[in-house]
Amino acid sequence: MKSRIEKTELDGVWVIETDFPRDERGFFIESYHADRFRELGITLDFVQDNHSRSRRGVLRGLHYQNLTAPQAKLVRCTRGVVYDVVVDLRIGSPTFGRWVGVELSDDNMRQILVPVGFAHGFAVISDVADLQYKCSSYYTPLAEGSVAWDDPDIGVRWPIETPILSPRDRAAQSLRAYTAQPAFHI
Repeated sequence: MKSRIEKTELDGVWVIETDFPRDERGFFIESYHADRFRELGITLDFVQDNHSRSRRGVLRGLHYQNLTAPQAKLVRCTRGVVYDVVVDLRIGSPTFGRWVGVELSDDNMRQILVPVGFAHGFAVISDVADLQYKCSSYYTPLAEGSVAWDDPDIGVRWPIETPILSPRDRAAQSLRAYTAQPAFHI
């Protein structure tokens, strides 16, 4: 199977597409192949896999882990459809505060690489969606942070107006508050 990357305007944030055969029985895909991904330039060692299920209208994010436990993610949607968003939180980066969004689905089988120094979030636009992601470090509650999903200084154009949010996401800090105690400097 052949994989290819599509670079985005955010340095290191890549959309990965992998060819996969389909027929009347279904499909087969090698969603991760260490050697093939290394050839593409993805040299991360993944130590944890996560799986979340959410219903239509749920928005999770924008989450990150700071440099006390930096974490990159390789994200894919294995059921349903999500609008996936990555935001640059690296102080000093020419793209600080900018975002990219991409539709991930069980039909397109795309993946997105979220490097260290970026926040990640997604909105569910199908009845239900399963997101699975590989992580380069373990979940560390003391290192986690959130930036407000609706921060006007970031300006993400989400496909839903009134999302279903967790208490944590409702209380997330603004980008301006984040810059007062930034987690990432480049």
